[in-house]
Amino acid sequence: MTPEQKQELIRLLEAGEEISPEWARVLFPPEKREYELVYYGKDREEDIIADTLAVPLQPVRTFGKNAGNGWKNMLIFGDNLQVMKSLLELKKAGKLCSADGTPGVRLIFIDPPFSTKQEFRGTEDQKAYQDKIAGAQFLEFLRKRLVMMRELLSDDGSIIVHLDLRKAHHIKLLMDEIFSEARIVNEIIWHYENKLGTGGDKFDGRHDTLFWYGRGTSYVFNPIHLAVKERKLQPVTQKIEGKRVWLRDKKGNRLYQESRDTRPVGDVWTIPIINPVASERLGFPTQKPEALAERVINMASRAGDIVMDAFAGSGTTCAVAEKLGRRWIGIDCGKLAIYTMQKRMLNLRREIGNKGPKLEPKPFTLYNAGLYDFSKLRELAWQDWRFFALQLFECRDEQHRINGIDFDGYRQGASVMVFNHMEAKHKDARITEDTIEEIHGAVGSRVGKKVFIVAPALAFDFQQDYLDFEKVRYYALRIPYSIIHELHRREFTALKQPSDEMAVNDTVEAVGFDFIRTPELKYKTGTEKPKGESFVYGFVKIETFKSDAVVREPFKKKGNLETLSMVMLDFDYNEQAKIFDLDEVHYADAIEEESWKARFRTDQLGKKMMAVFLDIYGNEARVLIDATEFGKGTTRHALKKSGKNK
Repeated sequence: MTPEQKQELIRLLEAGEEISPEWARVLFPPEKREYELVYYGKDREEDIIADTLAVPLQPVRTFGKNAGNGWKNMLIFGDNLQVMKSLLELKKAGKLCSADGTPGVRLIFIDPPFSTKQEFRGTEDQKAYQDKIAGAQFLEFLRKRLVMMRELLSDDGSIIVHLDLRKAHHIKLLMDEIFSEARIVNEIIWHYENKLGTGGDKFDGRHDTLFWYGRGTSYVFNPIHLAVKERKLQPVTQKIEGKRVWLRDKKGNRLYQESRDTRPVGDVWTIPIINPVASERLGFPTQKPEALAERVINMASRAGDIVMDAFAGSGTTCAVAEKLGRRWIGIDCGKLAIYTMQKRMLNLRREIGNKGPKLEPKPFTLYNAGLYDFSKLRELAWQDWRFFALQLFECRDEQHRINGIDFDGYRQGASVMVFNHMEAKHKDARITEDTIEEIHGAVGSRVGKKVFIVAPALAFDFQQDYLDFEKVRYYALRIPYSIIHELHRREFTALKQPSDEMAVNDTVEAVGFDFIRTPELKYKTGTEKPKGESFVYGFVKIETFKSDAVVREPFKKKGNLETLSMVMLDFDYNEQAKIFDLDEVHYADAIEEESWKARFRTDQLGKKMMAVFLDIYGNEARVLIDATEFGKGTTRHALKKSGKNK
């Protein structure tokens, strides 16, 4: 649309005049797309890619022996959109490659959430309108991620999306737009016969849908054949004069031959859902069978290829990728999912269905993305710290010099300086107004209209967000940030953690980043034997749970307890290995119903129990409790600055 056309359209709208049909071709050019899914809040693909914040991946811990410097599989806690933007930077840098050297992810297999739950009371018309808004928000939530996934795929990569009847038709249209309708490979029906029927006034639902799209015209496809259970006879035929006829022997009898031992798999897959007592069942909501992931991964990837699941959940895709010799990346915004996957990967069995001998996984690294441990950042080597600081504020890493002063990169076209607090001359040094004035005295107006100075928050000796010298504005980019809203011009949100089981798979997303702040915790331990029960139960009673991460929200419950998400327990914590091995989870809603007690059977306890108290923003308070404490009723404190939470 030309500037003149824009002005004329604005004039017509302001004047309330009727828009002629000729404007349709201007507003919706036919050469763009014959049809598309239109809804409120739909962004341009270019803007999605450009505006998404790439958050640095902070390594927390690497599991596995002989890690070396080669590829390590990745388990990432964070918002998958922001994480994928960071992975895209790795792809561009040639650091995200399959074993054969191909850049990008060969296969993406996702089972996205489909929650549009709204707490809304009103008339039927109002509720219908609210549901439409929720639906549009969900579609854009997923569309943004599909756009980023397309960019992450290798040229011959594939994406397979698992859906049910509620949103399959919408998502099919989105995928036609993003990947092109010509790129669909198959619509696959996953049929499960073993789901128990509920009766009622409709057919029982016994299938889901998988849409398979290729990034380009070529893609990996390995045909799958299944063994035929019974050996059968089939007729021997031959084409004679254009017709297929049944061959006969010398006596005129029809000829038969035994059927093949296998048959090729079509686009309808009969795979049972997970049995309630199956060895692979983890108790995680919406967990899918390993047999389904095995079929997908074998079909659309080769050994050594990168397989990614951006809604990793219980980790089925990652676990099966490990068993099939693939590289893998698992991303999830839930701490429960991360701990579930960590436990799963460290307790693998070789066979699908989690059976057979133990399988030692190849090295994998757990990362935080968007929620960082600031104390560990300060321990990084200077070059790592410099890189992190630049990434944190979306700066381009490009060192340059102006009038003898070194700068580290550019942000919004302006020069950026990362303050080196590690140099001997800078130890205990402060960035004062005089410091900024000295820099300005050297660079003057040659530096442009603004400069960004990045440094730890406590390094600045002034409170202002910026200082002006002549016509140059020097911004103080504090870590943690204090002017993030102004700098990024967007509302920043955190990753909400669920407080009940039904919310585990809700759609949540974060924008921006934050730093880990250990909640303040006060609790009691004890034992009790409920009436009619034969077991003695231990309990951890939460008296105070206070999170500074949510000071902007009103508190209603005594002791700030509404910021609690869940309590996760490891009944026999291994202090030497220091690996949290999740045994049981108690959601906040259930704890509240039990007078803020998390109860458990004492016969499960080893020598020491690790309890992880999670707030709704992903922050943890950890306490190691000796098993002998139960029954004493003693009070324990776990304060933010205490070593007890480390």
